[in-house]
Amino acid sequence: MTGQSSATATRSTLLSSRAGLWWGLLGVTAFSFTLPFTRLAVGGLSPLFIGSGRAVVAAVLAAAALALTRQRLPSGRQWVRLAVVAGGVVAGFPLLTSFALTTAPASHGAVVVGLLPAATAAMAVLRAKERPLRSFWIFAGLGALAVTVFAALQNGGLGAWHWSDLLLFAAVLAAAIGYAEGGLLARELGAWQTVSWALVVAAPVMVACTAVALAQEPPTATPAEWLAFAYLGVVSMFLGFFAWYHGLAIGPMAQVSQVQLVQPVMNILWAALILHESVGWATVVGGLAVIGCAALAVRSRLTPD
Repeated sequence: MTGQSSATATRSTLLSSRAGLWWGLLGVTAFSFTLPFTRLAVGGLSPLFIGSGRAVVAAVLAAAALALTRQRLPSGRQWVRLAVVAGGVVAGFPLLTSFALTTAPASHGAVVVGLLPAATAAMAVLRAKERPLRSFWIFAGLGALAVTVFAALQNGGLGAWHWSDLLLFAAVLAAAIGYAEGGLLARELGAWQTVSWALVVAAPVMVACTAVALAQEPPTATPAEWLAFAYLGVVSMFLGFFAWYHGLAIGPMAQVSQVQLVQPVMNILWAALILHESVGWATVVGGLAVIGCAALAVRSRLTPD
């Protein structure tokens, strides 16, 4: 009986881990359009409006969902943790990437954003006290290196670092902190509830920023640019987090975070299709390398070292 119970528990753990990976991949797919659509939207909308306005759109949807389902209010300490999530993924990442992409192409943004999986894993270790195996860190490091080389080659080389690169680095740090804290909160509040409450917490500041953006630079967007902005508000800022935080909540977070390694590949693919950026053999080869590293990192958490 003991052996059968142990085998059942092991199978249950593996199934749960794989479910977390699939939910994480769904979230990453939704997020993969963020950089190309942000780059498209900044053609007729100010970066401040894009970064804050998308949060306002999502906050309206979140408030409606919370009210219709009569969700219980978070506890006192949970409000503080929600503020951390809001600062990282509702305000920090959208605003920083919006300003960065006024000068940097979407494919170049993938160079730095490709470091997000390793950053999220590190935050998961610090915050959730997860202890991945050594092989996990080796493959995660190789994945981050592969992402950087892949995007650099696709973009013609990194060259000199500019202020936009610093903004992207800051965006990665903000998102990693928000992802790790949000993944923990999702285990207590629920996945969609966590992002919804975070959006509500950030709403007053985001509304004020949106008003300032409208006063400083009235929108002159085309229909395509407005559609890109709508996607950023409804999917990137709201619906995508349903799947992503659900995957992180199932966990382990350090493992699920590595699914993000395929996001730069998707970023550049969508940039080619939507923004007509050139895609060569370097993209194909680099994409296979990135996905391979992600698979090895994931497998290292599913099997003994």
